Amino acid sequence: MKTITSTELARNLRQVLDRLAAEGGEIVVERNQRQVARIIGAPSHQTALEAMADLYRTLREDAAGDWEGDSREGLARDDIETGVRDPWVS
Repeated sequence: MKTITSTELARNLRQVLDRLAAEGGEIVVERNQRQVARIIGAPSHQTALEAMADLYRTLREDAAGDWEGDSREGLARDDIETGVRDPWVS
């Protein structure tokens, strides 16, 4: 874990972000010798399983059964559009 000052971060933001994008990891930002932030590099890509790995911790215990039932019911209906709809298109 690398530590930089807030001044270094301000002067070299692009390089810091490039480094995180390439190498990942974590950078601690200090101001006046006190830790004020941590910048953590995001993974370059995630599978659906990785993205939803902690989802089960946020759901009620019976939610999985409800979700599965709703999914199967939706698949059985004929009125579901095929393809992916862009939600930003009016």
